[in-house]
Formats: sequence, C-alpha cells, structure tokens
Amino acid sequence: MSIQNVILLGISFYVVLMLVVGVYAAKRTHSVAEFAVAGRSLPLWLCTTTIMATWFGGGMMIGGAGAAYDDGMLGVIADPFGGALSLFLVGMFFVRLFRRSRFYSFVELLEQRFGLTAGLIASVISMASSTMWVAGMLVAFGVVFETLTGLPLNLGIIGGALIVVVYTSIGGMFAVAMTDFVQMIIIAVGLVVLLAVVLMNIGGWAPISAQLPEQTFRMIPLEHTLEQWLPYIRAWLIFGIADIASQSLLQRAMSARSERVAQQAFYLATIGYIMLGMVPVTLGIIGSVTNPGLSNSESIIPALALEHLHPVAIAIFVGALLATIMSSCDSAILSVATIFSTNVAPLIKRDVSDRAKLWTIRLAIPTAGALAVAGALNARVVFDTILDANLFIFAAIMAPFIFGVWWRKANRAGALAGMSAGLITWYVVSGTHPDVPADLIGFFVSVGVMLVVTPLTQTLDPPRGLVDHDGNEVALDNRLGVLR
Repeated sequence: MSIQNVILLGISFYVVLMLVVGVYAAKRTHSVAEFAVAGRSLPLWLCTTTIMATWFGGGMMIGGAGAAYDDGMLGVIADPFGGALSLFLVGMFFVRLFRRSRFYSFVELLEQRFGLTAGLIASVISMASSTMWVAGMLVAFGVVFETLTGLPLNLGIIGGALIVVVYTSIGGMFAVAMTDFVQMIIIAVGLVVLLAVVLMNIGGWAPISAQLPEQTFRMIPLEHTLEQWLPYIRAWLIFGIADIASQSLLQRAMSARSERVAQQAFYLATIGYIMLGMVPVTLGIIGSVTNPGLSNSESIIPALALEHLHPVAIAIFVGALLATIMSSCDSAILSVATIFSTNVAPLIKRDVSDRAKLWTIRLAIPTAGALAVAGALNARVVFDTILDANLFIFAAIMAPFIFGVWWRKANRAGALAGMSAGLITWYVVSGTHPDVPADLIGFFVSVGVMLVVTPLTQTLDPPRGLVDHDGNEVALDNRLGVLR
C-alpha cells in the first residue's frame, strides 16, 4: 500500500472517530444551555483540555512552525507566548465573573452595560473575527492535506469544513469538548514522537545548534527603533490582549462546573500550552537547517513527518495535524453560532421557544462554515490570516470590554465613543501608514477616548449595572482569579 493510501486510511479512521464522538455527545444536548455551554458541567480535566485544544490549532502547529522556520523566536512572539498570556489574563481577571454571570456569550455583558448598539457592533465584529479564524484553520487543513496526499488544497479545505460542521452541529459544546480531549491526546503524542524521531535521525540538537544564526533565539527587536518596536508590541498584544474577549475562550469559562474549576483550568492550560507550543517552534527551527529553501515554510511540519516517520506513523501523525486544526475550527464555528443565536437572532424575533433557539444555533453552524470556506479559498498564509482575524476586536472591542468588566463608571456614551474612535483610527492609519500596526494604534486611541468621554457623560448617561442570564444581580466581589 502506498504512503498516500495509508494516510487516507488514517484520515478516514480519524474522521469516523470524530463523528462517533459527536453522535455520542448529541445524547446530552437537548437545550440551548446544554448545546452552547455543555449544561455548565465540564469538570477540570475536560475544561483544561478543551481550552488547550482550542488554542493549540493549526495556527500554532502549521503557522507557528513556519514563523519559527523563517524568523526564529522573534517570529513566534504572538503565538505561543502571546497566546499563553491571554489564557493567564482570562484566568486571573475575567473567568470568575463570566462563570458567575451564567451568560452564553461575552456580548451579553456589553449589551447590558452599554446597550444594544454596542452589543450588535461587538456581535458583528466577533462573528467576522471567528469566521476569519476558521478560514485560517481551513487553509492549514488544506496545506496538510495537499502536502501529505498530493490532492488539491481546495479539496482539503472543503472536506475539513464539512467534517467539523457535521459533528459540531450534532453535539454542540459537549461534542466539541469531548473531541478536543481526544484531539489533545493525539496532538501531544504525535508532536513528541515526531520531535524525538527527528532529533534521533539528525544526531541530536548539537549539529543543529552549530548551524543556527546568532539571533535565532533573540526575543526582543534587533534594533531599538519605532518601526521595529511597534510591530513587536502588537505581536504580544494581538493575541495576549485581543483574545481576552474571545468567545471561544470565555464560552469554556461559562461551561465549567464552577468558578474554581474554570479558573484552575485556565492556569493549567497556560502551562500546558507553553510547554506543548514549544515543540512545533523547535521543529520549525530544526527544519530551517535540515530543510532549507522551502517555497512554503508553513509546510515544514508535514515535510519533516514525510521525511522521518514510517508510513504507519505518518498516518497517525496526520491525525495529530488534523486534530490541531479541527480543535480550533469547531470552537470558533460554535462561537459564531452562539453569538448569532444569543445576541443577533433575538433582534429579529423575540420571545421564541428554547427549541427554536436550539435550531437557530444548529443552523447557524453550517452557515458559518460556508462563509469560512469562502474566506479560506482566498487566503493562503495561515499565520497572517489568524493574526488579521483579531484586528477589529483589538481596535474597537477590547477597551469597552475590559472597562465594562472592571470599571463601574463605564457607560454607553464612553463605550460607543471608544468603539468608533478605535475603528476610525484603524481605518485612517491603515490607509495612510500601511507599515504601522493600525489596530494597535486604534486600541490605544479607544482606551484614551473612553477615559475622557466616560467621566464627562456620567450625568447624562449613568452607568448600568450587571445582571446574570436569569436576571439576578451579579456579585462583583472576589472576582480576581486567586487560587484558594
């Protein structure tokens, strides 16, 4: 049997496994709460693995390895380091409040504190961001599929989207969490085995270290100029700050069994993410020496697998690659569907039954998948696509979100002014100075405008309080994620 046939057989087995898990999970999803937030019942082990699997997607496995191949450690500041920072910050400052609120989406907080207009803006931006994120993951799926099987990239994109849409539509958050658990095991085993085999075949780390450029492990800009420091700061914050308002992450906090479980899961996921994230980074750096001159650096992981693994092991590793990609795709697609069902659909028709809401969220999943496929077919660089997915959230949503959680004086006038200023700044700067990180400038302008407008409009627009999903006032004490 040829390598391609072995790989296709492995892919088929993996797809069947994911669908079986999805069907099993469907038995536990009979309401919106069970579908969107797993009945708020995820235990620590499952909550931790689903957080890690959500973050450890094709962006890290494919895009991160390619960035390390091209630029060493400076190329991966955004991920895994910025990605791990966001997990820690969510666990420390946001997770307890969101689990306590019993929300389905983070947009509900913005709606309550700043009104329907702010909620709608946040909904549209978040859904667009998550859809673009999925597009980046599907490109990664296509790259893997094309590199390892020789079949067209577009076929991999469409096929990957179809699989994710099917099992996510069937089982919702519980299906996503269960498949994430299986996927996380496959990811960890596959990466560690590949790294070990590659190192054994090349004679260890010493031959690689001797050939690496001097700046490979440098983690601050080479020159202390504004042109280098602004993109560097943006690299830390585009994931580290912008992803604090990620529906995919906060949805897991809201799905946890308790506040304590949610908080501990994020801390454990932070540690696990950094440790596992360094494996593809290391493989990318190794590949820059052993496989120089690749036309597409993001194919380095599949290339190393083909070169160093036995055909059967390659088939298993393909499962690990697909697992990383699907574990992010399913979470992002579910987040789009949840926001649409919770925050957008009620603007069209209110007071619908829970059954109707459940069908709305299920039908929104294939729609989001189709839009992501359309985006993926027009994108070709995984890492850049994923980074750009966050730019509108970073520029317009992050300041109102952070102030909405932690500043009791934050009001609608300040939030809307901050959102508008962030978006306008991004638009102007990106048009006039394309080499400057416009979303970073937009974020700082948004913060500044909120700090100025909010105190000036307290009398005209008094701040609104916060109630949970059931209409009860949310307690604002003990919100800091301190282990106890």
